[in-house]
Amino acid sequence: MALYRLKEPQAELIEPVVVAALDGWVDAGSAATGAASKLAGKGRLVAEFDGDQLFDFRARRPTLEIENGKPERLTWPSLQMRSRRHGERDVLVLHGAEPDFRWHRFAAEVVELAKQLKVAQWISIGAIPAAVPHTRPVPILGTSSAPGLLRGDVRPGPEGILRVPAACISVLDMAVSRAGIPSVGYFAQIPHYVSGEYPGAAAELLRAVGRHLDFEPPMGDLAEEARALRKRLDTAASLDENTRNYVERLESMVDESRLPAGDDLIADIERFLRDQGRELGGGGRPN
Repeated sequence: MALYRLKEPQAELIEPVVVAALDGWVDAGSAATGAASKLAGKGRLVAEFDGDQLFDFRARRPTLEIENGKPERLTWPSLQMRSRRHGERDVLVLHGAEPDFRWHRFAAEVVELAKQLKVAQWISIGAIPAAVPHTRPVPILGTSSAPGLLRGDVRPGPEGILRVPAACISVLDMAVSRAGIPSVGYFAQIPHYVSGEYPGAAAELLRAVGRHLDFEPPMGDLAEEARALRKRLDTAASLDENTRNYVERLESMVDESRLPAGDDLIADIERFLRDQGRELGGGGRPN
């Protein structure tokens, strides 16, 4: 049984490109899925993936709505692809919950779907916690299946070999690349001390996709939400000397374009969180 259901009929697509974002491991601040939702909007549903085969509903329980004492409806975790015209091409937005099961098969069927839809490019977006301050522009790191694919003011990932726990989105990246589809990834770096949603990162990811595909992305209220969060974080930092000093140190490192030594950074983070006993709230749901 296939993992997805393709909706019929399928209109002819113009230079289709996939933009993919999954929640979970590389969706700090809900930035990637937030950006993907803006891109997808109410676009045409292209494919739905089978949650019964992909999700652990004990870990991702559906939401039950009870109205006047009567259970009325269930909202289940979902994963779907929607098509929406942006600029001169169709953007296929694959977004939703990261699968719990069958990653190999899921990747193979996504490649099959991409080939069937004649996808020309693949763009993954994500967000990761990092030693960056909330007072500076959101940095974007890039990955690519070949040199020269990244566009805009994007810093390529670190040189040499870096070993990190993988997200399902990375499995998809490698699968489509090996299938001959050019792929890039844009990953926002979010202050590690902020919990909850981080709209500034969602906005920066949208700008990265817009630059890559040469269109003006839909921003909605992200700019206003980012300003409101910045104000709350500034206020919180001003009320605590340890927090203020820590943010200032991060600012100096960013301004001087230098990174702290790994051991020093870990010690600083541990000391900061120990002194605080909490994270600065972002006003959204925790990561």
